[in-house]
Amino acid sequence: MNKADLHSHTTASDGTYSVRQSIERAKANGLAALGITDHDTIAALASALEEGKRQGIEIVPGVEISSVYSGKDVHVLGYYMDINNCAFLQRLEELREVRGKRNRMMIEKLNELGISITMEEVERSKKEKAGNIGRPHMAEVLMEKGVVTSMKEAFDKYLGSTGAAYVNPPRISPEEAIDIIQEAGGVAVLAHPGLYKNPEMVRKLIKHGLQGIEVYHPDNDEEDTRLYEALADEYHLVKTAGSDFHGMRGTEIFHADLGAYTVTMETVHHLRELSGAK
Repeated sequence: MNKADLHSHTTASDGTYSVRQSIERAKANGLAALGITDHDTIAALASALEEGKRQGIEIVPGVEISSVYSGKDVHVLGYYMDINNCAFLQRLEELREVRGKRNRMMIEKLNELGISITMEEVERSKKEKAGNIGRPHMAEVLMEKGVVTSMKEAFDKYLGSTGAAYVNPPRISPEEAIDIIQEAGGVAVLAHPGLYKNPEMVRKLIKHGLQGIEVYHPDNDEEDTRLYEALADEYHLVKTAGSDFHGMRGTEIFHADLGAYTVTMETVHHLRELSGAK
């Protein structure tokens, strides 16, 4: 019980597990700590901290902020922010408004491709009405309609960065995401760098003040892992790990199961110390 998975999503964003279900699964899978990092929202954190105490699992309060670099999605994880910081909460609300705009644009693009899908259908696919709508909810509807047979196919063909329905409206830069996190007292960590294939961008973000890299993640291949281990060591950054667990879509676990990618509790303690959180 010395392992921590620092990247997971609940029904507050695009996960299918509630806070309680996520923490129960984390405990069953032998984790000592779980990072709750919903997209552009901290709506789950208050209940997660309470439920974690009840179940004996340490909750690492987090968020995953969406940004864009050279037209591509880049996600920055934040840990141990002041979740009562008014400026921080306002910025997250603005980011969610952009996410909603992108959702509508992608639905329009799918319609243009001859696929009958509405925003109302996507909203109905969400298990809980609170929280963010995201691409996995669209993928779920595409699966239900028989347009695709799996979450992977939905992203590969339509919703991923090279998909036919992918759109990316103007968003904040990853540097701004780092600033938002740090101004709220948090620690900024680059999520799944293997997705970006852009070490030059990572070095630029390090110079801007990035404090950690998610070295161990299902979307980082062996070469990515070696590269970012070395880069983190070179710049004395925190090396984090996360499954990016989004729950179950049918019989599929998306992306990986809780506990599949972990660090020791020493990393959790280091993140807390960097933030100055008690």
